[in-house]
This record gives sequence, C-alpha cells and structure tokens, in this order.
Amino acid sequence: MNKIIKNTLILTAITVVSGLLLGIVYNITKEPIARAQENTKQEAYKAVLSDAASFEAVDFDSDSALSLLSENGYTSDEITEVVEGTDDSGEVIGYVISVQSSEAYDGTLELSVGIATDGTVKGVEMLDISETAGLGMKADEAEFKDQFKDKNVEKFTYTKTGEEGDDMIDAISGATITTNAVTNAVDSALVYYQNELGGSQLGGEVNE
Repeated sequence: MNKIIKNTLILTAITVVSGLLLGIVYNITKEPIARAQENTKQEAYKAVLSDAASFEAVDFDSDSALSLLSENGYTSDEITEVVEGTDDSGEVIGYVISVQSSEAYDGTLELSVGIATDGTVKGVEMLDISETAGLGMKADEAEFKDQFKDKNVEKFTYTKTGEEGDDMIDAISGATITTNAVTNAVDSALVYYQNELGGSQLGGEVNE
C-alpha cells in the first residue's frame, strides 16, 4: 500500500512540475509567436495594398457577413478579418479583406484581398494553403495571383478555354477545384466590399 501511495505522489509531482514548465514555456513563447503572426499579417496587407502606409482592423459582424455571402451564393466562404488601409495623411485608400474557403481540394485555404476605394482589386495573397504540390499549390504563385491584380470588375470567373476579359481567370491546369476555391474567395471579398464598405463601385462610379 505504501508503495502505491509513494508512486502516486511521484506521478502527481511529475504532473504538477510538467504543468508548471509548460506554463512557463507558453508565457515565454506566446509574445514572440504573436509578434511573428502579426508581422506575417502586416506583410500580407502590404503585399495586397502596397500604397497604404498603415493598417487598422475594422470591427465587423461575422454572422452578418456569413449571411451576406450565403445570399450571394458563396456558402463555402467566411470573412475572417477586415482591415482598413490609410496613406501617410490618414486618408482611407482601401481595405484588406481576408477570406477562408472550405472548397479547396485539401480542405481549406485562406487568403487576403486588397481592394482600393474605387473597387479595384490591388492584390491577392495566400495566408494558408496546402494544396497538391505542382498543381493546386500553383495558386500561390505570382503567375496565377497576378491575374486578379489591378482589375475593377463586379466578380471574377475562371476559364479553362483561354477566354479573355478582365473578369476572366485562367484555371490552373489539373487544379480546377483549387482555382474555383480561390476565385470564389476573391469574389466573396468583393461582395463584402461592395455591400458593406464601398458600395458597388465600378470604374470609380457608384452603380445605383
């Protein structure tokens, strides 16, 4: 009996000490991890809205955003973050809208879309993607992402036939599912911008 009690006390002591050590490690590493994550976000913001001097998160109703996307047919997408970009004088020049898609071939992907105040897409940057190497992962290459850049359209559509037009995106060969997921995610950002931030602004004019 004494041996059982002794072993129990030893195991309890080990558990307590391990818990304390994990707590100490967490407290030491949480700030550097948070800083690294914030730096990654800031780099993504700058990549998609390069003219902005600073960025500030905007409060938004995630449930309302989800309903808005669903009403417009984007039932697999979710707005995860909205950031306002300002220039050196403090004037708002655009927004960065982050979207998570569950349509990806490997499950989910997340990207940020920079949209100027006139509705022009200024850039697309992947935040999280783990598609098939050599196929879906090409969605994270400039050759694909730059197709969205500097385009002022109501929405994008992908094509597998080389159809031309500002709103047409050439699909990645062998990765139609990924292409569809990315295109819909960018369109979801546009839907949110058009309805909640800047109105339906195309070519600098507000459509009524």
